[in-house]
Amino acid sequence: MQFKKQTKHDNFIKTCCTRAVSLMLFFVFSNAILAQKNPIISSKADTTAIKIGEQIIWTVSVEIDSTDHVIFPEGQTFSPLEMVEAMIADTTQKKERILLEKSYILTQFDSGSFKLPTQFISINDQAFYTDSLRVQVADVKVDTFVQKMYDIKELMEVEKGNSSWLKIMLAILAILLFIAGVLYWFVFRKKPLTEEEQVALLPPYDRAMIELKNLENSKYLIQDQYKAYYSELTEIVRSYLEDDVQITALESTTDELIDKLELMSDAGKLELDKATITQFKQILQTADLVKFARLKPEMSVAKENRKSIEQIVIKTHEALPEPTEEELMQQAEYQEELERKKQKKKIVIVALSVAAVLLVSAIAATYYYGFKNTKDTILRHPTKILLESEWISSGYGYPRMQIDAPGVLKRSEGEMISSIVNMDTVSDAKKKAALEMLKKFYASKNFEMREFLLDTASEDFYLKYEDMTMPSDSVNLEKEAIDGIEMMEKQERFKNIIVKDDVYTTPEGSEGLKQYGTLSYKNKEGNFDKKKYTILNFVRPGNLKRLTMIWNVEDEYAEKIAERVISSVEIKAE
Repeated sequence: MQFKKQTKHDNFIKTCCTRAVSLMLFFVFSNAILAQKNPIISSKADTTAIKIGEQIIWTVSVEIDSTDHVIFPEGQTFSPLEMVEAMIADTTQKKERILLEKSYILTQFDSGSFKLPTQFISINDQAFYTDSLRVQVADVKVDTFVQKMYDIKELMEVEKGNSSWLKIMLAILAILLFIAGVLYWFVFRKKPLTEEEQVALLPPYDRAMIELKNLENSKYLIQDQYKAYYSELTEIVRSYLEDDVQITALESTTDELIDKLELMSDAGKLELDKATITQFKQILQTADLVKFARLKPEMSVAKENRKSIEQIVIKTHEALPEPTEEELMQQAEYQEELERKKQKKKIVIVALSVAAVLLVSAIAATYYYGFKNTKDTILRHPTKILLESEWISSGYGYPRMQIDAPGVLKRSEGEMISSIVNMDTVSDAKKKAALEMLKKFYASKNFEMREFLLDTASEDFYLKYEDMTMPSDSVNLEKEAIDGIEMMEKQERFKNIIVKDDVYTTPEGSEGLKQYGTLSYKNKEGNFDKKKYTILNFVRPGNLKRLTMIWNVEDEYAEKIAERVISSVEIKAE
């Protein structure tokens, strides 16, 4: 009985141990299974407070099993923050699991408090979400005490330079070179001829013999293309007869062509025997049956027909009479006429191409610079050329007057002296006496006149500078200015002078008297043109300086020249 009890007790203990071990194993395996099914997701940012335009590095970490499949956020899913860049995911082995870390660079260009929304992460097609994040974006302060604030400056007018003209000229030159290259390549260049073109340029007989030889080497008969073979055979012989014998063979039927050959033979224009004409007729009839009745002769017959046609061409060529000298002359004249037509065609192509380029260039220039500016440039408006020419800055007289002018002011003998020299009704002896008297008068009055004129033959803009040494140190500015106008009125070429005056001060501070208005000026044809004028008068002790400019009314280029000259005037103290 004790033995049985002991055995029962041992069995109970054994059963309990087994159940405890099984329970422990259950908990171990269940924890491992739970660890595989539950990924660990976390996120962090390097900062939560930035200034406008600064960046945040936001990192999401996912701890998973090695067999899990993860999809991180893609694209602009971080609104209201903007994603700048998505970094490549970093993989780290963590015991039996894998740690994935992916960083995103984010930014914001507005100030305020912004919430980074939760981000969707897919793991084995299951949805997981990160935590949201609050980010503060601060505005950038502007220190107005350190640096003074100023209003926006007004627009400044800048004189247009010539660089745009240079670009247009280079563009036009490039277009012209391109067109010249195209014309040379397609029109003037002697292009290498293809084999077909070289054959086409040969005399009719030589061309026919080459084409018959090529037909012999063709694959028409091998490929059972009898219709194509006979079509080309008859076209070769008909073309030869039309070019060399001068009969309409291509558009004639077989009977019509044979009749024409027989008529020429009977008239003695073609020394061809009846047997040859009969043989030719039989071959043409066979070709008609092949082309229209689908006749298929033997290959040997087709080859023999080609040889017969070759002999017919040879006999026909030999039967033709030698061309007379008159016919040769006509052929030469015909060739010369063809050559002249080719040259004329080339000239027309070149002329049209150049005209097209000029037209396009003119339209482009008109669109960019305006019609008037373009027209005056093309037609070479004299004052526009003068305005855009090289300007020269020079000093004249003493004290020195500095002037910028569109050319050199050359020393002149003086208008009074010039008027004496140019008098046609006075003899040379009297002219010489008058000049001597005038010089003595100047010397006795201690008066010296130095006159400088703009070196231009155009009447569109007149510029004269006078520097006069006066006998008295006290010179009256207003009186001298009035005397200058009165001297102009006494000259035959000036009338209807309207005068306005105003005080004028040069940039360096020299004060003078400005006279301006309109007048009538006698041109070379004897007619009076209405013009504008401006006179600047300056006085110094014993010295009078006078600058006179006259130009056409409504000439904007001359107006600009006058303004530029006036603005450049300076009286040097030394």
